Amino acid sequence: MTFEAPGFWPPSGPEVVFLLLGVVAVGSALLVVTTRQLVHAALWLVLCFGALAGGYLVLTAEFVAWVQVLIYVGAIVVLLLFGIMLTRAPIGRSADLDSGNRWAAVLVALATAGVLVSVVVAGFGTAYAPLEPGQGAAKPLGSSIFRTWVLPFEALSVLLLAALIGAIVLSRTDIRGRE
Repeated sequence: MTFEAPGFWPPSGPEVVFLLLGVVAVGSALLVVTTRQLVHAALWLVLCFGALAGGYLVLTAEFVAWVQVLIYVGAIVVLLLFGIMLTRAPIGRSADLDSGNRWAAVLVALATAGVLVSVVVAGFGTAYAPLEPGQGAAKPLGSSIFRTWVLPFEALSVLLLAALIGAIVLSRTDIRGRE
């Protein structure tokens, strides 16, 4: 297998670190969905989000990395843990977490991963961008978020809030039909 674009081999130090962080992120993401303990899943999610933040640092997107740490590691995982506590979900090992559709889920996940990888390789297979400092600066990212993507950003926050409230209402047994 040969690469036409210059600069692919040998990989530089940042590229090796980026690949290792990617392996950690994928491995911890697999552990998130395969563990049978909800609290352990949340802790594996912290590791996955931390590896993604490290990847952003390697890509010199410091602002995005710190937003990843503050919002996802700091807020979303804490929100998940509070959701687990508020819904009285089982904390330890639970047979209820295994639906019996494991092999169908694996098949769907592998098919989805195959489609995503093929689309990324087809779209960016020959593209190569050297890592240069300042590409992830806060000013262009902020102007993009607050000019172009402000409506989808706000819609997503309302959707996440509605999903959290719906999950609490559906899982609480003491607030259903009171007699």
